[in-house]
Amino acid sequence: MHSSHSQHFAQLSKLAAAISLAVFANPVMATDSNEPTIEHIQVEGQRQPVGMAQQLLASELQAQVAATSDTAALLNAFAGVSLNQTGAVSSLPMIRGLADDRLRIKVDGMDLIAACPNHMNPPLSYMAPSDVGQLSVFAGVTPVSVGGDSIGGTIISESKAAEFSEQAETTAELGGFYRSNNQARGSHLKVSHSSADLYASYSGNWSKGNNYTAAANFKTVNATGRPGETLPLDEVGSSAYETQNHQLRFAYKTAADLIELQLGYQNMPIQLYPNQRMDLLDNEQQRINLSWQRITAWGQWQSRIYQETVEHVMDFGPDRQFWYGSNAMGGQACAPIRFHGDPAGTCAAGMPMHSDSTNRGLSLNIEMTVWAHSTIRLGSELQQFSLDDYWPASGGGMGPGTFLNINNGRRDRRAVFAEHELALTPDWLLLYGVRVERVTRNADEVQGYDTSVSAMGMQATNAAAFNQAERKQRDTNLDITALTRYQLTDSTRVEFALAQKMRSANLYEAYPWSFWPMAASMNNLVGDGNGYVGNIALAPEKAHTVSASLAWQSKDKQQQVIITPYYTDVQDYIDAVAANSSWLAGQFNVLQYQNQRAKLRGIDLSAETTLANNNSGQWQLKALFSYIDARNTDTDAGLHNVQPLHGKLTLNHTLAGWENSLEWQISKNKNRVSTIRGEPATAGYALLNARFSYSWQSLRLDVGVENLLDKFYYLPQGGVYTGQGMTMSLNGIPFGIGVPGMGRTVYAGFNYTF
Repeated sequence: MHSSHSQHFAQLSKLAAAISLAVFANPVMATDSNEPTIEHIQVEGQRQPVGMAQQLLASELQAQVAATSDTAALLNAFAGVSLNQTGAVSSLPMIRGLADDRLRIKVDGMDLIAACPNHMNPPLSYMAPSDVGQLSVFAGVTPVSVGGDSIGGTIISESKAAEFSEQAETTAELGGFYRSNNQARGSHLKVSHSSADLYASYSGNWSKGNNYTAAANFKTVNATGRPGETLPLDEVGSSAYETQNHQLRFAYKTAADLIELQLGYQNMPIQLYPNQRMDLLDNEQQRINLSWQRITAWGQWQSRIYQETVEHVMDFGPDRQFWYGSNAMGGQACAPIRFHGDPAGTCAAGMPMHSDSTNRGLSLNIEMTVWAHSTIRLGSELQQFSLDDYWPASGGGMGPGTFLNINNGRRDRRAVFAEHELALTPDWLLLYGVRVERVTRNADEVQGYDTSVSAMGMQATNAAAFNQAERKQRDTNLDITALTRYQLTDSTRVEFALAQKMRSANLYEAYPWSFWPMAASMNNLVGDGNGYVGNIALAPEKAHTVSASLAWQSKDKQQQVIITPYYTDVQDYIDAVAANSSWLAGQFNVLQYQNQRAKLRGIDLSAETTLANNNSGQWQLKALFSYIDARNTDTDAGLHNVQPLHGKLTLNHTLAGWENSLEWQISKNKNRVSTIRGEPATAGYALLNARFSYSWQSLRLDVGVENLLDKFYYLPQGGVYTGQGMTMSLNGIPFGIGVPGMGRTVYAGFNYTF
């Protein structure tokens, strides 16, 4: 991190420590006999406001742990949430048509940031499904206390809470799984020790899988670009992966305080990407997360300080051409390495790309109970993110120097918020708040592989223009939320909400500077196969959202329905335009980020009913449906990677230790697409999934079949297939092939506690 940032962070850290010591030295103890007792305190974080949150606990997610290694996939249980499929463990969640950095995603209270020109390491990729204790989703209108720097909503993923026991005890958990389609296998181990005031635990997990296969052939070319190596026509190239995560936790509890330290480490040696031109060949993350919470007579105080460092490496994986240059002769290995202009020819060994980042954060939050039915939340946050994205020389046009894609990029956020939650009557609740954020971003001067005026792709000219521009940008963003909920009858509740949300451009939208197709194609956040150039002058996105919700529940609580229509207007939406006059339909192109305007309108529906509860067990039917019309109003084209009308029906059955389900997942055909990106349309489909589990006191077994009927389909949010061949060349691979979904897969898993 830049030295001035480090000094500022150190000062804030000292301030937080001083405040903590002051409060510990002068504890505020409850003296009123009516105050709640706190001997059995169990706190994971600040109590979340009512908002429009949907939540799931670990017990409700267990059936999915054996079926997926992608934590983001667990979000499919929420109405209005879908996934932009990328790597096997790194899908990008989308809430009501808005994804990636348009969402605030918190992992154990930390705002983690993807540090990759293809966003291959998103926040949820650092938490395995088996480690999730609770998932919360705030869709659209988000309370300001959990929002910020986002326009689509907030996702909060938390580890299982620290548990304390009157008697010292040690517990352990061992689990594993296997999936047939891509021979995925994995295991996890958890060990914890607890006493009345101390808790310590270790959690480790490992997972690995090969390329998966579709239900039918989907391509006409089997060449990988590596001599003698081919892929079957139904195999989705560049979809293999391997990852491991480790976490140590220590917690200390007193009558009023909870202090917790988390140390995390990820080593991901490989994750291949079927809709990107590069592959992740190493990702190492280290993180430290320290939080302290204190309960007082007037409410609670919470502070958190964390640091995340990431070293990320990309290159061409085993399913893509690695050797390039006139001496490579169709992908053959060559030697020695020779650069552009060498009369003896050229030879290039891949294209290594490095992204090194440091992400530091500090938050101070207060929740005060003003009177019995009034709660005020106040908070301040600081986040400092620094990034170096550089590409070492490898031969051919990649050299003789290092290409500086983003040089010492910085993006700092400073925020304050105030929120009031008020129960006007027992049936009428009001929530409103304001958040102000200051976002500053900057980057140092850049250079291409070759600094001469004759360099390929006009690198010297593009770099000079970038270096002469005013690169430091400052945004002041204002979020406002107002929500009211009214209990019409014992069975019917209505909710209305309004919000203004703002988000500033990320570093990869602002600072990639080269119009050279080869370099631009390596900057792509959306998996569409095109190349992207940044835009320093991007204005913040400003979204105005209105939503309503009607919830009904029968008197016996056996049936319920929730329906939520919404409308969002986004000013200065960051979309793409042609970067030059060479744009052509039917091919991959170089695009540039530009502010435009977008409108999104839709409706979410969730319902459930108990069909029977007798000697045969409990039978329950659940339904989720979502519809969205999302378009760029400047062009009237669809927004990219938006799921069409989709839903699922699930028949659940429980009896004694059995938990079984039959799920029907459906999607309408997708015709409204992003024209500028050349997004392919997709046909509608219906999938059938079956899951069975049985639990004893200490052992749980899960088996299931995904895509039971082996249905072939293309992923509506899968992007474009670029998983094999000569991917360095912008149009060296076939255009317009979608990424298919996985064919039938049988899985089995177990979880044993002792």
